[in-house]
Amino acid sequence: MEPPSRNMKTTPLLSLGRFHISEDYGFLLPNPLKELPDHFRPWMEIANELPHLIQSQQLQARVNKMPLLNCQFLQSYREQRLAHLVLSLMTMGYVWQRGETQPQKVLPRNLALPLVEVSRNLGLPPILVHSDLVLTNWTPRNPERPMEIGNLDIIVSFPGGDSLRGFILVTVLVEKAAVPGIKALVQGVNAILQHSQNSLLQALQQLRLSIQDITRTLGQMHDYVDPDIFYAVIRIFLSGWKDNPAMPVGLIYEGVSTAPLQYTGGSAAQSTVLHAFDEFLGIRHSKESADFLHRMREYMPPSHKAFIEEIHSSPSLRDHILSSANGQLRTAYNQCVEALADLRSYHIAVVTKYLITAATKAKGRPNRLPGPSQALEERGTGGTVVLSFLKSVRDKTLEAVLHQSD
Repeated sequence: MEPPSRNMKTTPLLSLGRFHISEDYGFLLPNPLKELPDHFRPWMEIANELPHLIQSQQLQARVNKMPLLNCQFLQSYREQRLAHLVLSLMTMGYVWQRGETQPQKVLPRNLALPLVEVSRNLGLPPILVHSDLVLTNWTPRNPERPMEIGNLDIIVSFPGGDSLRGFILVTVLVEKAAVPGIKALVQGVNAILQHSQNSLLQALQQLRLSIQDITRTLGQMHDYVDPDIFYAVIRIFLSGWKDNPAMPVGLIYEGVSTAPLQYTGGSAAQSTVLHAFDEFLGIRHSKESADFLHRMREYMPPSHKAFIEEIHSSPSLRDHILSSANGQLRTAYNQCVEALADLRSYHIAVVTKYLITAATKAKGRPNRLPGPSQALEERGTGGTVVLSFLKSVRDKTLEAVLHQSD
């Protein structure tokens, strides 16, 4: 049953500030912190040595000796976001230190308890998510210079070297490229509320340009990320303990639950950007894909999830265009949908290179790099059967094109 139509005159205009979304950085956390208060020095000392501790298989021993710290000394929101990044990366290293054949099935209480407490405070799950690895994990080398990959660093790392840095920072730049599109989306929602066809047309044209810029930016993956390193080294540390044959029952968080808990690994579907674009453009995915995408919204900061829901409950762009019989609007809308489908086709090509082709090469290599994730060969780190999911999402996007007969 359709919800009752909302009275457009009483609907407040959409704004980014209401959802703690930055006009300059979009969903990226502006000016993330690089240090925690001195009380948390034991965490930061481990975080700053993560690549070495994991590669030398010393991380578990170091974490086991770590003191149980009091999260009440985390005072600001940005401190909590950095704490979640540090604790969740520590968790991924702890679980997967010995590779997928020997995952650690119990997270010790001195790591599990603070991770779960910070997660509850932030409304995030107790596992590494996109908002940690990407949105909170960037810093400019020179704040006066443009935001480009040569002027950026990551804050916390794990094995993967320059390819890991490239993977994270290209994704940061993808989020930055989406900012004009997010602002255009807000303008478009408000243009419908205010019955301004010119403003809506401008918004759709700007959204198309932003989507095309996202696709171009994603292409930098080829310049900065080695597929063999991504597949064999980086990927395992993005893998979760739900829908993962390597950890079929999940992970025990000591002191939190005696039963194992299951959480999905990192996934591009945890980025709010395409969820917001889909809702605005009225794209409807298959039940299986939609179920996964909706589950990924639980892995976003709550204010970002609320932004998607606000767009969903706003007056329908498709209905507005169909009822307006405005050819320019229809054309601009279709160009947005086609640009989004092109982005998704390009993402399929990237995933094929970094996952499917790299897996085939890894099987044929006599001296394999340590720890490629065999149990996840057909799956993304989020646990989906990745290519069929991405193709379904792309095909359903194309189905949204408005034809003259509609």
